[in-house]
Amino acid sequence: MSRLIQVHPQDPQDRLIEQVADVIRQGGVIIYPTDTGYAVGWRMDDKGATDRVRFMRGLDKHHHFTLACKDLSEISNYARIDDPAYRVLRAHTPGPYTFILRATKEVPKRLQHDKRKTIGIRVPDNRIAQALLNALGEPIQTTSLVLPDSTELGADPYEIHQTVGNQVDIVVDGGYCGNGVTTIVDLTEGVPVLVREGDGDASAFHREDSLF
Repeated sequence: MSRLIQVHPQDPQDRLIEQVADVIRQGGVIIYPTDTGYAVGWRMDDKGATDRVRFMRGLDKHHHFTLACKDLSEISNYARIDDPAYRVLRAHTPGPYTFILRATKEVPKRLQHDKRKTIGIRVPDNRIAQALLNALGEPIQTTSLVLPDSTELGADPYEIHQTVGNQVDIVVDGGYCGNGVTTIVDLTEGVPVLVREGDGDASAFHREDSLF
C-alpha cells in the first residue's frame, strides 16, 4: 500500500514536497491535487511509470497524456507559441484549462500525437501542484484519475487511497480540491478551437464570441 501524505494546501511544507518530488524522480507514480481534482502524475517520458498508469487506467498505447507545467515560460520550452496562442495562454494560465499546441523537439516523440505532432499542456492553479513543479524543475506527465470502468473517484483523498493506493507510490492529501475536468482548447490552427468544455470559463472560445 502506498503512503498517504498530508500536505498543507495553502502553505505546502518544503520537506514533504521534496519527498514527493524524489519519488517522481525515482520513477514513482503519485496522485496529487490540482485545480480540477486529484490527478495521476509521474516523471516525463518515464516508460515504466507510463506503463503502470496505462494499466491502472486501462488505456491503450494511443492515449495521449498531458504535461503539467509551472508557468508560461516553461510551456515555451515544450510547445511552439505564436502571438495569438501567447495571448490566450497569458489570459488563462494558471487555470483549469488544457491547451493543445505544436510540440517542440524537447517533447519526446512518444508523448506527441503520432500524426499532428502536438502535445496537451496545462498549468494547474493549485499551490501543492505548483510546489511540486518548482521542486522538480520540469513538467509532470499527468492524467485525470478515472478508472477503467469509467469510475471517477471522489475528491476525498482517504477514499482515493483506499481504492487505488496499492497501484501508486504516494497519495498526496491536499484536502478537497473539486472533482471536475479541464476545458480543452486547440491552439494549433491560429484560431482557438474549443474541444471540451469543463471547469474553466469557455465563453471566450465560443466561435461567435471569440476575441482572438
